[in-house]
Amino acid sequence: MSDALPIDLHYLDQPSDAHADATPMVVIHGLLGSADNWRSQLKVWQASRRVIAVDLRNHGRSPHAEGMSYAQMSADVVALLDKLGLSQVHLVGHSMGGKVAISLARQHPDRVASLVVADIAPVAYQHGHDDVFAALERVREGQPANRREADELLAEHVDSRPTRLFLATNLVRSEQGGLKLRVGLDYIRQDYEAIIGLPSGEAPYNGPTLVLRGDESPYVSDAMLPALREVLPTARVVTLKQAGHWLHADQPEAFQQSVDAFLAAQIS
Repeated sequence: MSDALPIDLHYLDQPSDAHADATPMVVIHGLLGSADNWRSQLKVWQASRRVIAVDLRNHGRSPHAEGMSYAQMSADVVALLDKLGLSQVHLVGHSMGGKVAISLARQHPDRVASLVVADIAPVAYQHGHDDVFAALERVREGQPANRREADELLAEHVDSRPTRLFLATNLVRSEQGGLKLRVGLDYIRQDYEAIIGLPSGEAPYNGPTLVLRGDESPYVSDAMLPALREVLPTARVVTLKQAGHWLHADQPEAFQQSVDAFLAAQIS
């Protein structure tokens, strides 16, 4: 692991004037996502507490840097908490962001009031993004002038229209007027083994924990539950119907209601 200092993450900060004393929530996106993906949920949660959504390294508007280990990414988030003066937060993490949240909770349990893990287990996964990486590489090589051209390039490797729309959120306008990737694709691919690997930390996190999984997703199978409970022994596992891996997009109301009910059961 690199000994480099944590990087300064970009983030969206939504204050809640009516509930300024409530424990804030920090939301962490998944692989190739960004804080922007959570804007609709942020507006809902903002009614009850301050909500901060981060862009992890090599994602969104955050800097690109070598190293995608969970120790490094969780250290980046802890540095942001320190910067914002947040001693304790409710953590919500989806997919890769869920492993970042688990890592942070295991390493700094005093900083985590509660933990919500969305459709990921603390296990090592198999390779599953070769087509996605190939599609993004094709866009980088093709230098599309507009989103229609970008979608055609993505479609050479990815059949799913919803997946292509998600990947297209990583495109921004270049100085030359075309579209370019804003993700640190090379760094992500270089450390992909760490991304699909285990979260960091040794001890279990014994604080309040909610694990949400989609009934159409394989990411948190019943076979993984024993390993999950070794790391998150207090976890309550809730399955959302008609939801895949992007369960917060597939069933936004059910997702928000589950998180809201869980947080309401906490002290703050």
